[in-house]
Amino acid sequence: MIVDLALAFLTALLLVMIAMPSLIKVAKLKHLVDEPGDQRKLHNRSIPTIGGIMIFAGTLFAYCLMFPSKDQWMMGNNYDPLSALNEFKYLVASMFVLFFLGLKDDIIGVAPNKKLYVHFLVGIILVYMANIRITSFWGLFSVGELPYWVSLVVSLFTYIVIVNSINLIDGVDGLAGGIGFIAAATFGVWFYSTGDLPLSLLAFSLAGSLVGFLFFNFQPAKIFMGDSGSLILGMVLYVLAMKLIEFPPNRMYGILANVSKPVLAMAILCYPLMDTLRAFTVRISKGTSPFKADKNHIHHKLLSMGFSHQHVCFILYGFTLIIVGITFMMPPNTPNISLAVVFITTFFSANGLFWWGKKS
Repeated sequence: MIVDLALAFLTALLLVMIAMPSLIKVAKLKHLVDEPGDQRKLHNRSIPTIGGIMIFAGTLFAYCLMFPSKDQWMMGNNYDPLSALNEFKYLVASMFVLFFLGLKDDIIGVAPNKKLYVHFLVGIILVYMANIRITSFWGLFSVGELPYWVSLVVSLFTYIVIVNSINLIDGVDGLAGGIGFIAAATFGVWFYSTGDLPLSLLAFSLAGSLVGFLFFNFQPAKIFMGDSGSLILGMVLYVLAMKLIEFPPNRMYGILANVSKPVLAMAILCYPLMDTLRAFTVRISKGTSPFKADKNHIHHKLLSMGFSHQHVCFILYGFTLIIVGITFMMPPNTPNISLAVVFITTFFSANGLFWWGKKS
């Protein structure tokens, strides 16, 4: 099992590493680049914006190539093969829809309302057709199983939040890719520990693609992820988060059984979720649209303090790992206490960085 995961990771990594230089060359020749000039932009030269093509290709190729065979299903792995196949087809279909939406947006732009329509379409595919949704809060807020229609609405909202939160943090070289890698690798290890090969395979395929991408995205970036990458990344992380939350308790042992699944999923995605919540709150308090872009994100404030792109990335990488670590230190069977500790730590840490940057 671990060999398959390692091969998937390396396959995605090598595909991105080998093909990315050619993609960068083509993007420059066809002028598929992001030009400097906007005051929100942090670069001062033309940079290709279609790096998501290789994230999509590397993840999908490795995932399909290494997807479990019938023989592996018979080896007693801890998952349902029919359910895995059903989710596989909907996941691949959703990836294609979002990839072409993101690619069009990277090249010629897409109106926000049209993007929202497509997100609702993909959300329906994943939440309703694939049944990848939250059915229970597992004691969080003293809430257990959710009514069916409440489950659909909450899951669709969660999908849109996660996808857009990943898009919003893609403002510093290496940040979205690195945070995405940490999240994908953490999900991958968790699902490997529970014996779920297909989900662990998906996570490590994505992680391999992101590592390959980061070789070309750390400052000075040679290529940007673009919406073609951030939408795919956000969608896959949504799927992994939902599957972690819904994982059957009777298939978890040891420390995994003691950790609140909803809290862990939020901790893994703590930075994009918290930064999005804070940015939207600030914009609304100022009477502006929560979707109006600005330089009010935490990574912008860290840059204003004099930190380089690399330093900002490593600060926020470490922040994410610390929050995940805190989740595993919480007392067992205390989801509300765990959420309170994680939320307070994340909130005050994130806002502390913000105000520190504001005063510097």
